[in-house]
Amino acid sequence: QASPKHDPPAACSLRQSSCKLFFPEDPVKIIRAKGQYMYDENGNQYLDCINNVAHVGHCHPEVVKAAHQQNLLLNTNSRYLHDNLVDYAQRLSKTLPEKLCTFYFLNSGSEANDLALRLAQQYTKHKDVIVIDHAYHGHLTSLIDISPYKFRNLDGQKEWVHVAPLPDTYRGLYRENHKDPATAYADEVKKIIDKAHQESRKFAALFVESLPSVAGQIIPPSGYFQKVAEHIHTAGGVFIADEIQVGFGRVGKHFWAFQLQGEDFIPDIVTMGKPIGNGHPVACVATTKEIAEAFSATGVEYFNTFGGNPVSCAIGLTVLDIIEKEQLQAHALHVGNFFMELLEQQKAKHPLIGDIRGVGLFIGVDLVQDQEKRSPASKEAEFIITRLKEEFIMLSTDGPGRNVLKFKPPLCFNTKDAELVVDKLDMILRGK
Repeated sequence: QASPKHDPPAACSLRQSSCKLFFPEDPVKIIRAKGQYMYDENGNQYLDCINNVAHVGHCHPEVVKAAHQQNLLLNTNSRYLHDNLVDYAQRLSKTLPEKLCTFYFLNSGSEANDLALRLAQQYTKHKDVIVIDHAYHGHLTSLIDISPYKFRNLDGQKEWVHVAPLPDTYRGLYRENHKDPATAYADEVKKIIDKAHQESRKFAALFVESLPSVAGQIIPPSGYFQKVAEHIHTAGGVFIADEIQVGFGRVGKHFWAFQLQGEDFIPDIVTMGKPIGNGHPVACVATTKEIAEAFSATGVEYFNTFGGNPVSCAIGLTVLDIIEKEQLQAHALHVGNFFMELLEQQKAKHPLIGDIRGVGLFIGVDLVQDQEKRSPASKEAEFIITRLKEEFIMLSTDGPGRNVLKFKPPLCFNTKDAELVVDKLDMILRGK
């Protein structure tokens, strides 16, 4: 394979002024993709370890066919009856607990989270929200306000937003040696609620990513969601599970990441986006009949011009078909376990690797300068993803220290791909 060729500096500068690129100093111009591979203008093939949007694989022929066939017949707004809309809601309902029986279709994860916030505030008649530190829930103004990852760089924290500690058992307040980190982290949420009540504040929701991603591929301790849900319900609020980055079988063991907490945990609202349409703009909010009725009772109808259009629903249905037909949920579990085993072997060899955490094909490799202090190895992480790009592997970093290598590939990513990534990672860590 030839060395990647890139656009002139002027073109790169123009693009950077309007959007954020991977590898901004030396961006890649991708012109086509298939499965877990992307191709640049020179025909170089890159292994995609980072794209959790092309969920069933880039340009999956069945998804492309579904979009084309429906486009030949009809695509319009959702003011009309259409079987695709009803069929899609029914199919999604079969993947969720029975009480989550009302669906709103939208076009992006940000739209979904914005609506979830509105639903919660209307249902409870309260405004205050608890979020997790370093969370990111979307780019709309309402969501920047509840995303510490963003608002700390802008106007700061609004008085109605309350930030709970990230339930990180590797470098958080309560770590792996704590006897009950789930309760300890949940108690921090209870403290926030108690303090707010003393100030006569009332809560609408606890808004949580089922697996915090931007915060560094975090796996909350088992039982944490049940405990914090009890606290927020007692306070009069609802629990919102943001599944936008991690839903649709990625975690392998379950279809939804919130289900990792146990069968006894059911959110009041679930939001979906990114992988739901395999690259087509689709999103969804699932909630209870009671919350939906309270929202409708305002008399202000909710209408989304493109949400739930026939083409989007045809694509969504096809994505569900492919996940089932190609057994991608089981595949994610098998390949993810295999990948984690290989990465653990690297951890034993390289002191730069402090922690390997993940489930299914949601994996984080936490790089540290010192195993005892666990200081983030941010520069080393940046160097590694740059070197991997030179080896035609696409990866990125996340976490407060930008030191966590994040793996969220398309679900068709296989064991040979995992072996290639680990071989290249080992080579780079050995200084070659």
